[in-house]
Amino acid sequence: MNARPQRSEPPFDAARLANPATAALRAYDPGHDLPALRQRFGAAIAELGSNENALGPSPRAIEAMRAALEESYRYPDPRGAALKAALSAHLGVDAGRIALGNGSHELLMLLAQCFADPAHSVVFSQYGFAVFPIATAAAGAQPIRVPALPREHATAPFGHDLDALAKAVREDTRLVYLANPNNPTGTWFGDAALADFLARVPREVLVVVDEAYHEFVDAPGLGSALHLAERYPNLIVTRTFSKAYALAGLRVGYLVADPSVVAVIERLRESFNLNNVALAGAEAALADREHLQRSRTLNASEREWLVAELARRGYACLPSQTNFVLVDLARDAAELENHLFERGVIVRPMGGYGLPQTLRISVGSRDENLRLLGALP
Repeated sequence: MNARPQRSEPPFDAARLANPATAALRAYDPGHDLPALRQRFGAAIAELGSNENALGPSPRAIEAMRAALEESYRYPDPRGAALKAALSAHLGVDAGRIALGNGSHELLMLLAQCFADPAHSVVFSQYGFAVFPIATAAAGAQPIRVPALPREHATAPFGHDLDALAKAVREDTRLVYLANPNNPTGTWFGDAALADFLARVPREVLVVVDEAYHEFVDAPGLGSALHLAERYPNLIVTRTFSKAYALAGLRVGYLVADPSVVAVIERLRESFNLNNVALAGAEAALADREHLQRSRTLNASEREWLVAELARRGYACLPSQTNFVLVDLARDAAELENHLFERGVIVRPMGGYGLPQTLRISVGSRDENLRLLGALP
């Protein structure tokens, strides 16, 4: 008697079990495998793709982090009280208005998780920070992607069109994400323009201004959204220690908001999201104002020099108030990116942002910048 043939089961695929919001997402693309590239190129590599700080962290921060390693067997302070107190004194805001995150990325995601859902919309600019649409999708909210200003705009090419963003707000809008200065364009809008925008947005709509690059700013008329926080309780400002403070590997960010916003965030924030080393390093970095000023000065001078040298070679850069420049090639940038990669220079193509003709180049040390210039065709 013949045995009945076994029915074959389809291979197990957990993606079929994912909720709709997660199923619609793609995994983060980190770009090149940097550890492998460091082995290949050694000291000859110029890492100009991630907007890292060429100066490096404060020596005081390094010393504090080493000391904190002795307490690595202890759980960190879940409240981050010492860092919050330092930030409170530094910013002139009450500690109850501060929430800490594992990088500002975590906080941007938490805001959407806490305040948006499939019944609500989230507004952001076409070329705004990549986390904005990801946070929106992860919450299952409806994205409203607003066209950016044109390339020909006099002061903010590809930047935020605040008038269009205000008009895009609907009755179901729960969040608006802005970045000032913006990544990846480097462009910005002034304090007066932000105040006008906030006056047009209903109080029930939370306006998030990501100021990751704030400490690099030196343009007149561009301060911080923080001075508007008392007038607009729906305003939320996020910042990071990854850029000007050069602690990208530690993942430390924070937000300043109305205490009621912070209270909601605390319901979902992971209890020990910042480790002992990160808390100690960030607090010490904040106290070392001389090192921060050296970082600002170096970045400003190298950015100005790099933009001029690129222009001399026929490469046009958008205006920038950050530690990177966006080079507009007026042709597909993939060939140039690959050309530089083969010579040990890592830059970031912006095709994923819908800007395939551009490359984002971090402002490196003088040696790194010279390596870049020497590798250009």
